[in-house]
Order: sequence, then structure tokens, then C-alpha cells
Amino acid sequence: MSKLSGLPQVEKLLNTPGLKAWLERLSRPLVAGIVSSVLEECRQQVLDGQPLPPSEAILDLICKRCRGTWRRRLVPVVNATGILLHTNLGRAPLSQLLWEHAARVNTGYANLELDLENGKRGGRAGLISELLRLLISAEASVIVNNNAAALLLLLSVLARGREVIVSRGEQVQIGGGFRIPEILALSGARLVEVGTTNVTRVADFQDALGPDTAMVLMVHSSNFKIRGFTWKPSCAEISEILPPGVLLAVDQGSGATDETLPGETRAARYLNQGAHLVCFSADKLLGGPQAGIIAGRQELIARLASHPLMRPFRPGKTVLSLLEEQLVRRLNTTEPGWVTSVLSTPLEELRRRAETILAGIDDASARVVSSTMASGGGSAPDETFPSVAIEILSEKKPASVLARRREQDIPIIGTIASGRVRLDCGTLRPGETELVRNALLAVLAEPGPP
Repeated sequence: MSKLSGLPQVEKLLNTPGLKAWLERLSRPLVAGIVSSVLEECRQQVLDGQPLPPSEAILDLICKRCRGTWRRRLVPVVNATGILLHTNLGRAPLSQLLWEHAARVNTGYANLELDLENGKRGGRAGLISELLRLLISAEASVIVNNNAAALLLLLSVLARGREVIVSRGEQVQIGGGFRIPEILALSGARLVEVGTTNVTRVADFQDALGPDTAMVLMVHSSNFKIRGFTWKPSCAEISEILPPGVLLAVDQGSGATDETLPGETRAARYLNQGAHLVCFSADKLLGGPQAGIIAGRQELIARLASHPLMRPFRPGKTVLSLLEEQLVRRLNTTEPGWVTSVLSTPLEELRRRAETILAGIDDASARVVSSTMASGGGSAPDETFPSVAIEILSEKKPASVLARRREQDIPIIGTIASGRVRLDCGTLRPGETELVRNALLAVLAEPGPP
């Protein structure tokens, strides 16, 4: 009898109880591909003179591969990092009420491009432009996929083939390799550098102006801060020296609209100081879905909205309906934005949250410690805010503890500080304390090092 005759059949394995749950999570075709791959490896082992693994071992390996594949799916996680707008964790979480409203619009047909008054084709952004006019005093606005697309669109349409002046201190790179000089090159605009890394003066901009200047671009520093001997002009100071026909655009980035956050300038302030256009993210301080907002002068927005690039950059009804509803909610409340609200949570409340998680747990196993939060998402890059964290006093390697927590059905994402795992209570969402407590109990129940 052939040594390969003991290999189980793909269909038989797919019908085993151990794999049925993975069919629902990953789809039957994907699991079938994993099964075929594992069986091929076993077949090759036999041909190389090694014994055929037992059927149980083969099934265990398949399940392990399925779990590894499933962990690449988008799943909910608990953010215990102390960074509110964590880009790796999806930035601003949407409120349940916001999602429920969007569900009503998105689970059926919607008037995405239909004017209900006359029954003809209409614009696709609903009330967003009017709502932004009220929120940040912009004449008009246009919505694209993200802020990188917003910047590329306005440079491509308004500065292609001409010069754009940017301070050397604002030629930033943010996560994922997004670099301002590269975006300028991609748009077809020519970069003109002025000033130095730490000091750029009004005269530097004035000296660089010429007949081929299309725009001065101011850029939010996003994820760094230059300290010490530093200077840069305000938006108003630059606006005053620009001749007619030269635009002033601001990549504001963080989405500060009505928040009072140290180090952040609101979009409305830039517009009031003379910026023709300002662009920013919707999924940061604004608390909406991922989108890029360009707001400012009506005639410029009209040019952007009618450009062919808008078609590949425009978002669909899910993003637009979420953003529209979020803007309505922001205009209907005098409460601070979600990020500002969380950052100003009293330490006593955070400490009570931590003590609830640690109730009945030995002080030698975990303790409450002082910590710091950050707004994240490229906002207020030089600011931290007081918080409270749970520090796990385990003999296990911290990296191993975090890895095990990421293996849970709802992963817990923490950090390491001073050689200990920390779970920051400031970034926990309502209802997550029990998940963190169970994760902590699991750590303590696991056998000793590593």
C-alpha cells in the first residue's frame, strides 16, 4: 500500500467539527485552500522519507493555520495603549448611535445623487458643505478619501506645473512613508524650499515669490515638534505679503474644528487669517469616518469638485452618511469633542476604573500606576495628559504577555514601560473593563516564565 494512502481527503477534513467554525469565519474556499496546502506539505514529507503525521496532528496544524489567517481579519480590539487616535487601531471610534443612523441609510437605497425636490441627478455630499460652513466658517467644501488625497488633489488642480513654496521645517513625513516633497512631485508642482529647519521668516517667503509661484503651502508638523530656538510666521502674516493670484493653502491635518487642544490651531482660524483653502482628516479630532476634507473659497472648491481626479478620490455613501451625521451631532452640542472629553476625564474616575479591574487580585500580581495619555493621530504631538494604568507584575517576558493578549478573540493591545506590561485605563471604552479584567486573570493563571 502506498505511504500516501493515509492522507485524509480535503472534503472529509472540511466536514470535521474542528473546522466547521473556521468555515464561517474565513469562508469554505479559503479554508479549503489552507487544508490543501497543509496536505501538500505532509505529502512532501512522506516523499522525503519522513513518516506521515497522525490525522490529529494534521488537523491541529490546519486549525493553527486557520487561526493565523483569521487574525489578519479586521476584528474589534481593546485599546489600552494610552493613545486615543491610534492610527494602527483605526483612529477615532465611531459612536454606536452614529453607526445605527448610517445603517438605516446604507442597508437599502439612498438618495446619494438624487435631488428629491426635482427628481433629477444631484450632488453626492448631502448637507456636508453647509454643515462645515457653520462649523468652520468655510464658504464651501469637498470630501475625498483621506487627507493625503485632499492634499494631492488641491496641488494637482491648483499648482500643477508651477511653484509651491514650503518651509523646510514643514516638509514632514508621516506614517507609511507619506512625504510632502514626494506628494508635490506627484502632483506635478515644483517645490521651492524656504527658511531653515527651525527658523523660517516672512521675508523668506517674500523673497521666494515669483511670476511662477502658484501657492504657499503650510503643513501641520503632525508627529514631531521642534523646540528651542525656533520661529515661523503665522498664517495671517504670510497672507498679508501674498500678491493677487498666489494661493495660501494649509494642510491642517488633525481635524481640529471646535476643540481646545494645546498645540492645535482650528481650521476656522486659518481661514479667518487669510488661507484660501484648508484640508484635514475627518477621522481624527473630528471623530468621523476616514475621509479628507478640503474647505475654503467657493470658486476654488468648485474647480476641485469638477476635476477628473475627484472621481477616483470621492467616497461612497457609507463615509458620506457617517460624516454628515457626525457634523450634525457636533453642531448640536456644546460638549467638547470626544478626544478632548476623554483627555479631561478626572483621574479619580480612571483610578476607580482600574480598581474595578483589579478587585480581588493580589497587589503582588498587578498594581495601579500613574501614566500619561496622548491624543495621537498627529495631533498635539508635543503634549501628554495625566492618566492611570494597570501594571502587570509578572515574571513572564513582557513581549510574551502582550503577544498572548493579542491572541484572544478580542485582542487587548497594551504597551511596555520600565520593563512591565501596562494597560492604560484612559483609552478604554465603556464596557471594556470586564474584558481587561478577564485578560489580566488569564495572565495570572498561565504557568510561569517565560
